[in-house]
Amino acid sequence: MEVFLAQPRGFCAGVVRAIEIVERALDKFGPPVYVRHEIVHNKYVVESLKGKGAIFVEDLSEVPPRAVTVFSAHGVARSVEEEAAARDLPVLNATCPLVSKVHNQGKRYIAKGRALILIGHAGYPEVEGTMGQVPGPVLLVQSVDDVAELTLPTDTPVAYITQTTLSVDDTKDIIAALQAKFKDIQGPDIRDICYATQNRQSAVRDLSKLVDVILVVGAANSSNSNRLREIGTEVGVASYLIADGSELNPDWLKDATAVGITAGASAPEVLVDDVIEALRRIGPVAVSILPGREENIEFRLPAELSAA
Repeated sequence: MEVFLAQPRGFCAGVVRAIEIVERALDKFGPPVYVRHEIVHNKYVVESLKGKGAIFVEDLSEVPPRAVTVFSAHGVARSVEEEAAARDLPVLNATCPLVSKVHNQGKRYIAKGRALILIGHAGYPEVEGTMGQVPGPVLLVQSVDDVAELTLPTDTPVAYITQTTLSVDDTKDIIAALQAKFKDIQGPDIRDICYATQNRQSAVRDLSKLVDVILVVGAANSSNSNRLREIGTEVGVASYLIADGSELNPDWLKDATAVGITAGASAPEVLVDDVIEALRRIGPVAVSILPGREENIEFRLPAELSAA
């Protein structure tokens, strides 16, 4: 069986930075370090950090006084930042810089007096954080149908921002519907949408041309991993989201001669290796890596940790 690995796949720069913030905080301050929400959406990563002394909580009320606290890569609302400040918690902010960029765009549009529309998925931590960062009402749209239901007058000055785990392809129809509905509309340049999301989705489309089955390594609660699986399905290739090799179902491969593997932005390469080993237990495989965009972006650590 031929196995093709998508390129790029797995960790993006924002995820690398977030994990490194927790690890350096543990080294510098000693355990425990408290992390609000999963640092990234991957059980393997979270369990690994737990083993080093990180404690994950969903609410700051679970954090003891003066305990070092890390905000996850997805970002948090201003109310969370204010609560941490009121409690005098030493905070390390692991919000992805590209998510912070979206927050700042939203604030600028509101400051200009525009009604703000966020294209994203309801309930996702990044969306909740973004809506909570902007000092004004934010209208969330998830589909073209949602745009049709907006009751703002068509001459309202509006602006839109997008969830980073959506790509240009994900948002283009919604943006077109917004532009058709409103006479005065602004939005970020498409180059501002997360490079890692776009690159991984493009790589899956390339992968789909060569394989019978696509395996996406990632967590069930990972937005970008789920989207990779959806893209494979949309282009007509049987696609499955699996956490690791233990979830591989041999029945998926019965008629397959070529299998493609990719990984969500929060999935480490060790889990890709685990899936390849699971394939080898079924039969001999030949692994090759597809050509793709090289990613060499690095994000700076918080000043408190940069010399740790």
